[in-house]
Amino acid sequence: MTKAYEQVAARLREEIHGRVLPRGARLPNEVELAEQFGVSRATVREALRLLAAQNLIRTAKGAGGGSYVTVPSAEHLSESLQAGLGLLTASEDVTLDELLEARALLEVPAAELAARRRAHDHLERLRAAIPGEPLRLGSQEQFVYNADFHSIVIEASGNTLLAIAAQPIFAVLQTHLARSRLGRRFHAAINRHHREIVGAIEEADERAAREQMAAHLEYLRPYYEQAWRAMRRSAVAARG
Repeated sequence: MTKAYEQVAARLREEIHGRVLPRGARLPNEVELAEQFGVSRATVREALRLLAAQNLIRTAKGAGGGSYVTVPSAEHLSESLQAGLGLLTASEDVTLDELLEARALLEVPAAELAARRRAHDHLERLRAAIPGEPLRLGSQEQFVYNADFHSIVIEASGNTLLAIAAQPIFAVLQTHLARSRLGRRFHAAINRHHREIVGAIEEADERAAREQMAAHLEYLRPYYEQAWRAMRRSAVAARG
């Protein structure tokens, strides 16, 4: 049976989603909400806590205090997914194969869409995300460039949902790989792959962009597997 506070939260959620309560709107105070819904202030308080946990409202204290509508942005949703995915990975509820498969299912079509929809700004930013003198960079700097490159490809796809879903998976994988000791040959190959992907996107060659991204992700697989094994060994040693 649905509890009273869940019913109140559901009603308020409907008003938020229906823009009756738009982003930034201040909700009535607890007394007014209790009268509106015919429930106790304690019930209203629980409903507000539930909405806050769902990132639909924020509560401020002080003279300008109260509860305000704060519909989560795409970036916020992506960050929340990344945090949750990181916990699932650490607890071994998500395997490396699942992460790599999901990444391919998202980023390969994203590259194809980027070739179809890319704007001049996207092309400039993609080129800027490939270092001109990679041998002078440290590994961590290289990984920053790599992260930027993939983020821009996903952005260039023009699909917000792809960005929300793909970015957390890439970030979790990148975190593990960045902890590995990978030499200049690895980074030189990555930069070469990235230039090939940019070339296909610039030429609006959807098939080539798709194939180049697929080949790039497949190239990365053994390196991820190596990093994953090293991480597991470290975790076991820490527990022992």
